[in-house]
Amino acid sequence: MSLRSILIGGIFLMSVVSSGSAARAQTPEDDRRAVAALDIAYQMAVKHNDFVTMDRILHEDFVLMLGDGRAISREALFANERQTTYQQQDEEPGSQTVRLYGDTAIVTAKLWLKGVNAHGPFDRTLWFSDTYVRTDSGWRYAFAQASLPLPPTATAAP
Repeated sequence: MSLRSILIGGIFLMSVVSSGSAARAQTPEDDRRAVAALDIAYQMAVKHNDFVTMDRILHEDFVLMLGDGRAISREALFANERQTTYQQQDEEPGSQTVRLYGDTAIVTAKLWLKGVNAHGPFDRTLWFSDTYVRTDSGWRYAFAQASLPLPPTATAAP
C-alpha cells in the first residue's frame, strides 16, 4: 500500500470519525486498512503538532504506557507534545502490522523519533503497540505502549 493511499484513507477515516458515523467496514480487511491509515494519520498529526487531529483520534480515556513503567494521560501527552518539535516521527516502512479482534484493533510498528523537547534533543527508534477501539463515533485510539529506545545498532538505517 502506498503512502498516498494510506494518507487518503486516513483523511477519509478522519472525516468518518468526525462525522459521528461508526458504520462497520464491510470486511475485516477494510477495518485493517482503515485503522492502519488512522494510525499513520495520527503519527503525522503528532509530527506536525496538529492537536485538532490528535484530539479527534484519541479516545477520551487514552493512556500511553512507556517502557520504563510510566503511565501518561491524554492531558499529560498534550502538554508534553506542546513542548516538542519533531524532525522525524515516522513509522519504518513495512514494519506496521494491524491485528483485529472484533471491535478492537492493535497496531504494532517501529517508530523513528527525532527532535527537540523540554529536555533537549532526542533521536531514538522504538517499537510501539497502539490499541484502537470501535466506538459509536468510529475508531478511537485508546491505549499505547512504547518500548524503551532500541540500541544504536538497531536504529542504524539500512
